[in-house]
Amino acid sequence: MSRALPGDDLVQAPTFNATRAITVAAPPERIWPWLVQAGVTRAGWYSYDLLDNLGRPSARRIVPELQHLAVGDVVPMSPDGRHGIRVHAMDPPSSMIWGTPGDTTWTWQLDPLLDGSTRLITRVRSRYRWFSPAIAFSVLLELGDIWMMRKMLLTLRDRAESATSAASPVPATRA
Repeated sequence: MSRALPGDDLVQAPTFNATRAITVAAPPERIWPWLVQAGVTRAGWYSYDLLDNLGRPSARRIVPELQHLAVGDVVPMSPDGRHGIRVHAMDPPSSMIWGTPGDTTWTWQLDPLLDGSTRLITRVRSRYRWFSPAIAFSVLLELGDIWMMRKMLLTLRDRAESATSAASPVPATRA
């Protein structure tokens, strides 16, 4: 059984529950800025850009103007940047939860390790609404999650490991 993560209590009895993790040879402070700037119309998803970023390449650097993300903001998932998943909670540089309580959550947990690396854990929990038009999205999520999330984690690892610590400080978050 996997350990509890922040936000697990927000979706009771999920019908989709996927946890992925990777070890990154960088401290949480070097990974956090990459997560904060994620999203369509932002820095991208660091995955298969043709599929999940409208063909636009994901950022290869920390973008200072995208470092201001706060609880209540939308992490965009639509081409117009208005629709997406809301930031539910943030504890920089340890955890961030995106989602709608009772429906879907996407948690990011950054656990520092003794050797200076970080265990980056992500968990998506969702409760399907079988008779909702969103069921098509839910099916796509389940089918694509393993491939897209794997690619995203690998790219996040590569970006954070190649970044210099001076180029990626932990930004202050808005209240």
